[in-house]
Amino acid sequence: MGRLFGTDGIRGVANRHPMTAEMAMKVGRAITGISRREGHTPRILIGRDTRLSGYLLENAIVAGVLSMGGDALLAGTMPTPGVSYLTRSMRADAGIVISASHNPFQDNGIKIFSRDGFKLPDGREDEIEELVGRENLDGLHPEPSVIGKAYRYEDARGRYIVFLKSSFPSDLSLEGMKIVLDCSNGATYRIAPETFFELGASVVSLFTGPDGRNINRDCGSQHPETLAAEVVKRGAQVGFAFDGDGDRVIAVDEQGGVLTGDQMMTVCAASLKKQGRLKKDLVVSTVMSNIGFRHAIRELGIATVTADVGDRSVLKEMLEHGAILGGEDSGHLIFLEHHTTGDGIISALQLLKAMKAEGRPLSELAKVMKIYPQKLVNVDVEAKPPIESLPGVARAIGEVEAALGESGRVLVRYSGTQQMCRVMVEAPTEEQTEACCRK
Repeated sequence: MGRLFGTDGIRGVANRHPMTAEMAMKVGRAITGISRREGHTPRILIGRDTRLSGYLLENAIVAGVLSMGGDALLAGTMPTPGVSYLTRSMRADAGIVISASHNPFQDNGIKIFSRDGFKLPDGREDEIEELVGRENLDGLHPEPSVIGKAYRYEDARGRYIVFLKSSFPSDLSLEGMKIVLDCSNGATYRIAPETFFELGASVVSLFTGPDGRNINRDCGSQHPETLAAEVVKRGAQVGFAFDGDGDRVIAVDEQGGVLTGDQMMTVCAASLKKQGRLKKDLVVSTVMSNIGFRHAIRELGIATVTADVGDRSVLKEMLEHGAILGGEDSGHLIFLEHHTTGDGIISALQLLKAMKAEGRPLSELAKVMKIYPQKLVNVDVEAKPPIESLPGVARAIGEVEAALGESGRVLVRYSGTQQMCRVMVEAPTEEQTEACCRK
């Protein structure tokens, strides 16, 4: 068996290896097995997004947990960051999210949080892989008298909403603001509208009718076009588009302009620094961040640390360097003062807080960063040999880098979750960017 865990848990096509009921049961067994200790009943909290296959995988994981003498706490439909919070709040031994994030409905995945609300470190994942790979786990099973139980966590949504609202200052209100939300027919479809409504906003909700197959379909953070049009049509001050599991968000200003994650992070960093609340005057970004982000942050007098792609890499650098703000251009932002992982709703609330503090519309605040033209092409691949081992590719990269110099950049990397290679180029003009990327 090859490496089970990718850059963000286990992921694949539902009902195909590795996302089968059999594998999900083994994962449930393994997580419970490493959580067992004398006199202690492991408690594993489980949440999922709205995919059709979520029911299949949830029941399989529950069976695995119970068979190892653990108790399963079922949160139902819950954003990934909600599972992280509830795991910590309930003092569960681990939290499991069944979701493939922004991927289409036929994909699914399994993400795991430790009891402190952080994603599992590599060493812990290795332990799980070792147990999953065993031919026979029967010797680890407890006696029939201590088989576990499953409990439906009825107030999970309400508790998470209270937590979300606590990240927004109690002396501020969203009263008088019209906000449009695109919930991508995903895990935020009830929680996001309720949260913003309870904070006083007039809420217009889009894509809140999940049927198991329409998650992320022409909506959400990957497709903000409908949201942008609706914000202008409704005369709203701002709009937010979440992805399927609610850990990332893309914002739309009052004029229908779409803000990237880099722009949102720059606006929030600028506001925090102005208030003297940006710890160490430092933010963490990734290699995928736009050159314009680095220029804007430098002009603000803020330092940056560059991480590899993925929220785990961002969080690792944040913890090592003492940063409270970090994120990805995709809209996956981490506000470490409020949460241990990326949370789309919290990110939206922090942007609203910056808007309130500055007293200016989002379109004006977004001007703090100029976006350099960027082209990203995804190339399907059958294998992933090291990029530097491919002479033609390496030569093309070198030639483009030499031509661009300091005025642009090239990044060629494999996806950590899909069988594709991502080719990204940034340059001063659209024509140059397109030509370099195609080369």
